[in-house]
Amino acid sequence: MTQSETAAVAAGLDLNLLVALDVLLEEQSVRGAARRLHLSEPAMSRTLGRARKALGDPLLVRAGRQMVPTPYALSVRAEVGAVVERARALFAAHGEEDLRSLRRTFTVHGSDSLAALLGPPLLSRAAVEAPGIRLRFLGESHLDAPVLREGTADLEVGVIDTAAPEVRVEPLSVDRMLGAVRAGHPLLEGELTARRFAEEAEHLTVSRRGKLHGPVDDALAGLGLRRRVVGSVGSFPASLFFLRDTDLVGLVVSWCRPMTDALGLVTFPIPLELPPLPFGLAWHPRHDADPAHAWLRGCVRDLMRERASASL
Repeated sequence: MTQSETAAVAAGLDLNLLVALDVLLEEQSVRGAARRLHLSEPAMSRTLGRARKALGDPLLVRAGRQMVPTPYALSVRAEVGAVVERARALFAAHGEEDLRSLRRTFTVHGSDSLAALLGPPLLSRAAVEAPGIRLRFLGESHLDAPVLREGTADLEVGVIDTAAPEVRVEPLSVDRMLGAVRAGHPLLEGELTARRFAEEAEHLTVSRRGKLHGPVDDALAGLGLRRRVVGSVGSFPASLFFLRDTDLVGLVVSWCRPMTDALGLVTFPIPLELPPLPFGLAWHPRHDADPAHAWLRGCVRDLMRERASASL
């Protein structure tokens, strides 16, 4: 039994109160939690009061017009969610859950390009198979935080570089980087060599930390070459508008070509030996037995494999 489960038993918390607390910490709003649980706001306020009394902490405090979680609430949020998920899995018949009657919110963590390409078909599939599920797409930050362990995100999608031993990682595909430029760019004329790629254009990098150096620069340095990087932007979708309106050269992963095509950009193989990009899924093991989370993993897995096949 985990620390949160032991505390819940000792304090006499019932499962309904834990479910309400889980929703309150997720919504960070009495009104939003009341709407989710089909309760009146006064009833939800009383429930928050019961949770505060049982746990000996304010849990949510007013900050202007919003409510924010206390440090203690943040520290137990993931465990509260885990207790609720294990209870749902326990009461689901033979590990199956009625997805059409399920009311859940899942947070998917990944790059903006992944959200742009996977989000629409994932929401469409949820509307048919699990209409009560809501999806939040949480973008990558310049800070590395244990979003799966802390419960900030339920599923991570993309190039998984976590070293946390408890995180489950499922490899799905290997992608490659492509160059991207506006149509009619001078670099597209004639044979493209590493020297031309480096010396005949200015470059734009994509880095959530604002880095101006990356694997392309390492590969060029190995050939005694150096490119001129004039700027950096935090996400691939944003970089595409730079490329559309300038003569800059950028980089995209191959399965992002629907976005480059939509903006009239041209992609091309980079004349360098670059490391492959392994894409996959990652989640915390507390979700292993959760049928709804298994459904989410299955949906994302299918969509990523479809996208990877289409980019070949």
